[in-house]
Amino acid sequence: MTEPINLNKARKARARAAAKSAAAENRIRFGRTKAEKAVSRLEADKARRLHDQAKRED
Repeated sequence: MTEPINLNKARKARARAAAKSAAAENRIRFGRTKAEKAVSRLEADKARRLHDQAKRED
């Protein structure tokens, strides 16, 4: 005969595996390297400076 299984443990193991695969997918989708973050920060600073230069004083 086979060994009986604990259904709670099986359910939790299945949920843990699903969460692990979702985390891996999110790392690929949303993860950015430090260099990519630095580039986007520099681009935002440049856009802010250009915007401030174009302001007109009354």
